[in-house]
Amino acid sequence: MYGCQQVLIHPNQDLKAILEFICSESNKLSNCALYYARQIWFKTKRYITKFELDRQMKSNRHFQTLYSQAAQQLCRSVYESFVSFKQLNALYKRGELVDKPSPPKYRKHGLTSVSYPKQALKLKDGQIRIPLGSQVKVWFKLDSFTLPMPSNLRFEDIKELRILPRNRCFYVEFVYRTDVVASGVDRNRVLGIDHGLNNWLTCVSNLGTSFIVDGRHLKSFNRWYNKQVATIKENKPQGFWSNKLAAITEKRNRQIRDAINKTARIVINHCRQHRIGRVVFGWGKGIKQDINLGKKRNQQFVQIPTARLKQRIEQLCQQYGIEFLETEEANTSAASFVDGDTLPKHGEKPDNWKSSGRRVKRGLFRTAMNWYINADCNGAANIIRKVSTTLGLDLSGVCRGALTHPTRIYIWVTAKKKHR
Repeated sequence: MYGCQQVLIHPNQDLKAILEFICSESNKLSNCALYYARQIWFKTKRYITKFELDRQMKSNRHFQTLYSQAAQQLCRSVYESFVSFKQLNALYKRGELVDKPSPPKYRKHGLTSVSYPKQALKLKDGQIRIPLGSQVKVWFKLDSFTLPMPSNLRFEDIKELRILPRNRCFYVEFVYRTDVVASGVDRNRVLGIDHGLNNWLTCVSNLGTSFIVDGRHLKSFNRWYNKQVATIKENKPQGFWSNKLAAITEKRNRQIRDAINKTARIVINHCRQHRIGRVVFGWGKGIKQDINLGKKRNQQFVQIPTARLKQRIEQLCQQYGIEFLETEEANTSAASFVDGDTLPKHGEKPDNWKSSGRRVKRGLFRTAMNWYINADCNGAANIIRKVSTTLGLDLSGVCRGALTHPTRIYIWVTAKKKHR
C-alpha cells in the first residue's frame, strides 16, 4: 500500500519561475488533450483509447516543454476522466443515474499539478533532480531543477513525486510505499462511528467504550473564514481573488488537513489500544447533494469535509490491518438501540414503523425503559447493529454507561482546557 506526504516549497525567484512555467504548461497541455477528446466525442460519439492522446499530443509544443513521462501521465489522466464519463453514461442509460453526465470540462485556472515517476528522479547530495522537457533545453539551456529530499523518507521508497500549485503556493507531494503494521486485533471487536457537526464523530464499541470527537472548534474557525471572505469580497466583481484571500484560504485548508489527520489518528489509536479489528462507518451516499437546511446550516454542514476524514480513517485501517466497513445510516438516529427497534433501509421504512423512544432535546434520547442516553451514541450503536447479523457480532458489551457518558475529546486542546 502507499502513503503520501506534502511539503511546502519555499522557492527563490528562479525556482518559482520554473515551477510556475511547468505548472502553466501542464494546464495548457491538459486543455489541449481535453479539446481533442471532446471533439472526438461530439463528432463521432466515440471515446478516446488509452494511448491515442499520447500519439496525438507528441507534436504539441506544450507536450514537448514537459518531461516526456510527466506529459504522458497528464494525457493518461485525461483519458481516465473520459473513462469515468463513459461509465456514468452507461449508468444514465440504464436509468441508475438521475442527472445526465456531461463530458469533462476545460480547466479555467492557470496552473495544474505535474507528476514525475520514480524512474525520472535522481538523488544527489540530499537534493532530488527533476528533469525538464527537450524544448526547455533548447529555449533556456536548462535541463533540470532540484528540490530538497525530506529527512523522514527514504529515496528508495518513493514511487512518485508531484508538484502541486495551490492558493499561490507550491507543494511537493511524495508518494511512497508503506508496510502493513501488525496490530494483533480481534475481528469480533467492532467500533461504530456516527458523524455529525458539533459532535464530528461519535464512536461506540461492543467492548463498552465510547468517545466523541468535538467538532465545534472546527465549525468555529470555518465560520470565521467565511466571514473574512465575505468582508473582503464585499462590493467586488464576481471571480475576485487576491493575495489576502489566497493566504486565509491556505491557512484554513491547513487547519482542515490537521483536523482530519488528528481525528483519524484518535480513532486508530483507540482501536489499537483495545485490539478492535473492525470499524463500521455510517454513511449516506449523496447526503450533501441538493441539501436544504437553510443558508447558515448549509454552509456549516457542506464545508466540513467528513468524506475526506472517512477516507483517511480507511487508509489508516488498511495500514494497521483493521477491516473498514461502510454502511448506510438510515433510521439509526430515530430507532432505539436499547429497545431493539427494527432498522429499515433507506426508502424501505413501513408506514406503521414507529420508534420505541424519542429525542427529548438536542443530544438526549429517551428510551421506552425511560433511560436517558446520548442521542449520537444511540445512533453509533445502531450503526453496529445494522451489520451485526451479517458479521455475527456480539453486542452484549454495549452497556448503558457507554451510551450515557461518552468521553469528549478535543482536537486542539488549549492550555486553559488542560488546566481545567
